[in-house]
Amino acid sequence: MFDWSAWLWALATLSLFAAAAWSVSLIKRDVSIVDSLWSLMFLLAVVVYAALAVQFGMRLFLVLVLLLAWSLRLSIYITWRNWGEPEDPRYQAIRRNNEPFFAFKSLYIVFGLQAALAWLIATPLPVAISGSSALGPWDVAGTGLWLIGMVFQGVGDWQLARFKSDPHNRGKVLDRGLWRYTRHPNYFGEACVWWGFYLIAVGAGGWWTLFAPLLITFLLLKVSGVTLLEKDIQERRPAYRQYRERTNAFIPGPPKSPSTADSQVT
Repeated sequence: MFDWSAWLWALATLSLFAAAAWSVSLIKRDVSIVDSLWSLMFLLAVVVYAALAVQFGMRLFLVLVLLLAWSLRLSIYITWRNWGEPEDPRYQAIRRNNEPFFAFKSLYIVFGLQAALAWLIATPLPVAISGSSALGPWDVAGTGLWLIGMVFQGVGDWQLARFKSDPHNRGKVLDRGLWRYTRHPNYFGEACVWWGFYLIAVGAGGWWTLFAPLLITFLLLKVSGVTLLEKDIQERRPAYRQYRERTNAFIPGPPKSPSTADSQVT
């Protein structure tokens, strides 16, 4: 049975965490710190679920290990990437569009919204860790998909960071490595991670939490991920249009030939 009380406790905990982060953003005048905290919200939620779990089995340890690895890697990478940089241009645009009083509005526009989304997307986790049945095929499949996601995220981020560190690449478009097969290997990896957690939850009877991976996939494709980022990139880098025409947007695939790219845009 799903523990609705623990679910609500997780929401309350994430809300307090978001409010504390918002207070720090007021001092720094930078709401993009929320990106470094995004993955930590999931880790905090699963700690709450584990602390309140009435029963648990091996899935608790499986989920904790996988979530800890994903959460810390992503938080450390984003913190390193943004260190010493001004507020992310996407958040600067949100700030301009919500003045006056953005300092107050950001409590719910940025931090509260992120906490609520993390809470919903993490719903498969309490179902997974409360399952007392032995690990089975669903858990193996979920762990495998999680591993694929981590490879795409980690390697994609590393390749992009190395590309940007070379001054000769300024203004150019990365189209090598994983970026040759998908324009957003990190976003594809993120989706795989959460579909992996969903499959683990299915092994514990959590098939009904399907809305969670669907939600994160929709956000990555249509809201805060591919759509928003590509709009900004195309304005700054004209060469990105050709890259866009020959490279899949999300799901990896072989690059299109010039003739195919002329007749089909991903």
